Order: sequence, then structure tokens, then C-alpha cells
Amino acid sequence: MAAPVFPPLLRDGDRLTRDEFMRRWEEMPFLKCADLIDGIVYILPVSDLHGRLRVLLGYWASGYIAATPGCKAGIIGTWLMSEDSAPQPDLSLEIDPKRGGQSRIEGEYRAGAPELAVEISQTGSTIDMGAKLRLYERSRVLEYVTLQPRQHQIIWY
Repeated sequence: MAAPVFPPLLRDGDRLTRDEFMRRWEEMPFLKCADLIDGIVYILPVSDLHGRLRVLLGYWASGYIAATPGCKAGIIGTWLMSEDSAPQPDLSLEIDPKRGGQSRIEGEYRAGAPELAVEISQTGSTIDMGAKLRLYERSRVLEYVTLQPRQHQIIWY
């Protein structure tokens, strides 16, 4: 009996297609956060502060969606945005497509673009302010927010 063959693990800096990224991602249930941006894999650690800020974003989003019919929120969900990109924003807000929203479901994942994407960028990351910002602009994310706790600032695009 032959040993099972598993795909190689995702590694920071790998260059992959979105299909290959998703195939490897689904084989790694222990990996919680990874982005594919323009064909490049980014794996960043999530600090205690980052996790605490995600909880606060969730509280904020809960209040917002409760007061906004047709609006949904998600935390660290994978978005199938383009043929070579599958980011995981820390928070996304979307309008139901039946109410004019621009996203859809493909299998188990959101596809297209949310109306709002939020990233917690503890280091003022060049990824969040560079490659991810350009992806969100091309994908027509209507609003993009980066929380930068070390710099004590919020940047809203």
C-alpha cells in the first residue's frame, strides 16, 4: 500500500496560482491566516494585540449589521478576488447581492469583493499598504481601512 501523497505546505513567499493555493490551504487545517496576493503567499503571525483588536472589530461590526438591513460581516474569511489572489481581510462588510452588493458565493468561499475590508496592520506593513491596497483597488473594494495600533492611526481609503 502506497503512502498518501500530500501537497507541499504553504510557505511565505511561494508563488502559486489561486487554485494551487486553495488546494494547499485546505490540506493545512492548522494554518489559520494566509493571504495570496498577486500570486505570492504571505503568512504573518497574529499577535495578542492583533487578536484583541479583531474581537473589538467584531463588536463594532455586530452593531453595524444589526442596524443595517442587508449588510453582512465576516472575520478573517477567505475571499476569491481574482485568478491569482485570495486575501483574508481581518474584517469584511458586504451588502447582500439581492440588495445591490457586488459579492457572491463560490463553493464555501466569498467571491468578488466586499464593500469594506479592514486590516490590522501592526507594523504599518508594506503588504497592507502596498500589494493588498492595489489588489483591493483593482477588485473594486469600495472602502479599505487599516488600523495601525503602533502608530496610533487609522487610514481609511
